[in-house]
Amino acid sequence: MKVIIIGAGEVGYHIAKALSPENDVIIIEKVEEAARRAEELDVLVIEGNGANAEILSQILQGTDLLVAMTGVDEVNIVACMTAKLITRSKQGWKEIKTIARVSNPDYVDSPVTSRAQVGVDLMICPELALASEVAEILSSPSAIDVEMFAEGKVKMTEFAISPESKLVGKEMQDLELADCCIVSAVFRDHEIIIPHGNDIIKANDRMVVVGKPEAMENLSNVFGSKVPHRNKVLIIGCGAVGFYLAKLIDKDENVDLKLIEYSRSRCIEVAETLENALILNGDGTDLNLLREENIENMDVVIAVTDSDEKNLLCSLLGKQLGAKKVIARADRSDYLPLFEMVGIDMAVSPREATVNEVLKLTMGKGIQTLTTIEGEKAEIIEYTASESSKIVGKPLNKVKFPRGALINMVVRGKDTIVPRGDFVIKDHDRVVIFSMASAISEIEKFFR
Repeated sequence: MKVIIIGAGEVGYHIAKALSPENDVIIIEKVEEAARRAEELDVLVIEGNGANAEILSQILQGTDLLVAMTGVDEVNIVACMTAKLITRSKQGWKEIKTIARVSNPDYVDSPVTSRAQVGVDLMICPELALASEVAEILSSPSAIDVEMFAEGKVKMTEFAISPESKLVGKEMQDLELADCCIVSAVFRDHEIIIPHGNDIIKANDRMVVVGKPEAMENLSNVFGSKVPHRNKVLIIGCGAVGFYLAKLIDKDENVDLKLIEYSRSRCIEVAETLENALILNGDGTDLNLLREENIENMDVVIAVTDSDEKNLLCSLLGKQLGAKKVIARADRSDYLPLFEMVGIDMAVSPREATVNEVLKLTMGKGIQTLTTIEGEKAEIIEYTASESSKIVGKPLNKVKFPRGALINMVVRGKDTIVPRGDFVIKDHDRVVIFSMASAISEIEKFFR
């Protein structure tokens, strides 16, 4: 594909990094420093305004996809509209697909939505996507990551095995999982393992479990403590992410919610919307304030300010003072492993949801949902099989599936199935697959 990416910040850069090995990528970036960084990739970099019709008209011919990822909503929307108008006005040019990153709630009310009537095929709100992800994690107290597939029929949950866990030293086959659940992978240090029944569970393992959502509800009893009667949650920072998240959990009767926000005017604005939350005007790094609010009794502390460094400090203070779980926002991708290395239970990034949605449009035929995990080392992909797919009509034990990949679940109509060796995939089946990055291109061949 030929892809134009407008904006080479964190999101744009990582989309270009993911797409450039197998696609022709052009980046338009007006900030010199970001443009220089992008030149490290195998892409063409043009310095300028990505919404400039003159620049776009010179490079749009033959382009399949335009991705506008600057930090300004209006620039992204105008760039998409301009690209649509130009390609529609040129005889013989194919119409381009467009994706815009937006943050203003006036434009979007869900993490991913279509605004085709104004020239944007897909609007992605990273902040709302991140808030939705964290809200899902809060619903599973022992989890450090949660994703949904097949329109909610399949759930992926990642658990961290603490040194004190009763599971340490046990074999995988000793896990008391329902028949419709499967352990997809284990992340151990820097290694990715597709486990077998006799593999031993070790302290600090991170286990990915996939299954029916209703069967996954009881996994907290297997991997950690039971759900507390009321979840005490503290959110530090009430910008876009903090506010979206607070709105999602404010109506949950099982949550006692507190927010700490430095801006007094923002506190007043938020208080008019949230009915049940306690909103405190203060600094999330203020030890006295944290102690006064009994942070040691908090089930979850979530630091989602606009500063990665402040989020790290707030989370470390929360952990040190006794909070059971701490979650920190990290916009810079190179901070994600660092945060978890120093003891943060989970580091989350608005970037990943955006990158996943763009990759879904570019990776190949049949992809419905895709999520990267463990810093893009592995992916869980949902394919829809078609009559022409090579995987259709054969028992799975007769299919030479690549190493480093595992079929987790198959959704057939209303049925959700963990497939065994004699299982045969049919046309229209939705297939959820765990794959290491090295095996993805091989998997795609089975669904063409």
